[in-house]
Amino acid sequence: MCRDLATEVEKLLLQPSAYVRKKAVLTAVHMIRKVPELSDIFLPPCAQLLHDDHHGILLGTTTLITELCERSPAALKHFRKMVPQLVHILRTLVTTGYSKEHSISGVSDPFLQVQILRLLRILGRNHEESSETMNDLLAQVATNTDTSRNAGNAVLFETVLTIMDIRSAAGLRVLAVNILGRFLLNTDRNIRYVALTSLLRLVQSDHSAVQRHRPTVVECLWEPDGSLSRRALELSLALVNSSNVQAMTQELQGFLESCPPDLQADCASGILLAAERFAPTKRWHIDTTLRVLTTAGTHVRDDAVANLTQLIGGAQELHAYSVRRLYSALAEDISQQPLVQVATWCIGEYGDLLLEGSCEETEPLQVEEEEVLALLERVLQSHMSLPATRGYALTALVKLSTRLRGDNNRIRQVVSIYRSCLDVELQQRAVEYNTLFRKYDHMRAAILEKIPLVERGGSQVDEEAKESKETAQLSEAAPVPTEPQASKLLDLLDLLDGPSGDAQHPPPLDPTPGGALIHLLNLPCAPPPPAPIPNLKVFEREGLQLDLSFVRPPGTPTLLLITVTATNTSGGDVTHFICQAAVPKSFQLQLQAPSGDTVPAQGGLPMTQLLRILNPKKAPLRLKLRLTYNHFGQSVQEIFEVNNLPVEAWQ
Repeated sequence: MCRDLATEVEKLLLQPSAYVRKKAVLTAVHMIRKVPELSDIFLPPCAQLLHDDHHGILLGTTTLITELCERSPAALKHFRKMVPQLVHILRTLVTTGYSKEHSISGVSDPFLQVQILRLLRILGRNHEESSETMNDLLAQVATNTDTSRNAGNAVLFETVLTIMDIRSAAGLRVLAVNILGRFLLNTDRNIRYVALTSLLRLVQSDHSAVQRHRPTVVECLWEPDGSLSRRALELSLALVNSSNVQAMTQELQGFLESCPPDLQADCASGILLAAERFAPTKRWHIDTTLRVLTTAGTHVRDDAVANLTQLIGGAQELHAYSVRRLYSALAEDISQQPLVQVATWCIGEYGDLLLEGSCEETEPLQVEEEEVLALLERVLQSHMSLPATRGYALTALVKLSTRLRGDNNRIRQVVSIYRSCLDVELQQRAVEYNTLFRKYDHMRAAILEKIPLVERGGSQVDEEAKESKETAQLSEAAPVPTEPQASKLLDLLDLLDGPSGDAQHPPPLDPTPGGALIHLLNLPCAPPPPAPIPNLKVFEREGLQLDLSFVRPPGTPTLLLITVTATNTSGGDVTHFICQAAVPKSFQLQLQAPSGDTVPAQGGLPMTQLLRILNPKKAPLRLKLRLTYNHFGQSVQEIFEVNNLPVEAWQ
């Protein structure tokens, strides 16, 4: 019906009656939404309709042009010539005095102003000339619009969105940020929420301008409305940098102590990530992490325990300070399981420093051996302790047997009790430790030495240099890489629990006659360079895209290097991004550390991660990926299998 009547509607667009013209324009809008290929029919009349004085026709025509531009690149190019006309119409609306017919709360036809601003945003996006034409007008609208009424706020907000999307001048973008800053002081919660959301979008491109409103953003953390608090928390974490990390962390820690339970996990994880990224000193980093674990230990991420133990182990000058701080925290509260795990690990490793004289950096603390053992026994017996926490405590007790000077009978008795524990892991530890006491006591001191520090890459550049160096070494020597702990944990998931022995081996290639002749003549023959392996797109959702690129080192044909690249073209950052992989048991998988855990919005710097797969049998490769991330305030988990890997990746 739309196709049959389109030409009739086109004729009615230019009828003398304003009422008929307005209805014809609205009909054309619905037709374009139903049948986008009818766009060419309605292009010519739009230019003439923009010269109409009737506000209803202007509003309908602007909406029609917007629909045409969103659906047709040719229409977008055509209507960019009309930007001066649209600018003239909007300037007339802004500068015209009070009109009873069109004024709403003192603002001249805000509906038409908003619709024109939306159209200008589409026409000026990624177009320098159109953006320059509307820059002065946008500044005029931003400075002359009345902000005491909601209608004026609507026009101002649409102006800000237009300034953000087009190629506007730097001063104009600062003006837009200042408008949003004034919105934060508004009494209407909806306006404050809109301002926080918009500033969160701007923080990547105009960080310094948004930074000026940091005190106001921090005040919004204590809003009683949960949606406002969450948005303010996300923006506060995005504003943390090396110059304000101490002040911002102090504010966020104060908020963590009184924030709602549903925000504690995000707040705690955000503080830990900011401290790890911008910590001025190791001691400050340790103190910050300890305070977070003490306040909201049960809400932190799973890797918080490993990161803190790594940090303490690498700060040799702070071992005595750390063990005393952790012992005091553990004596006060044993309910926060991550804190208990770190504390028991630290006491087991550095218990001798705890019993020595006073530490210069802490208050004098006199601790007896019996008190330390009694505290660890209390952790073992507590109903709040998880099985993993009991494992930490039992190991700490055994390690203290080589660090304490007293009799070890009490430790042996505790270990013997847990030989009949219902938890298999704890029972196995107790049996092995008991055997260590009885049969291998002469080796106990050497076995229970302090754990050596595991080196970690400090930056993405160092990590990439290390990876390239390892790849070169593998190309020369071609050793079989060992499977790391992360790979073993992923194999335990049994994500690919299918048989891998029935995979067909590729048939050997028959030598060509030319190759045989060269071989007989004993002539040197350089092997042809391997053909490049095509990239593969394996995932796409709401602007987040995951691509795989493949490299096989020439000297190691059984080794495949897969680079996982995550890009984000949406309007919101993808945070807490974790990519895990699993392969069949006939393969060996090693996951390198990713370049980060945030994929910036609007096509920012992509996140990369390297997978090293050893395929000794050259079997067809199957890969299973698990993605977990936060996007637009929602937690997302995706599990999918990749079976269409290029043949060149495994043959």
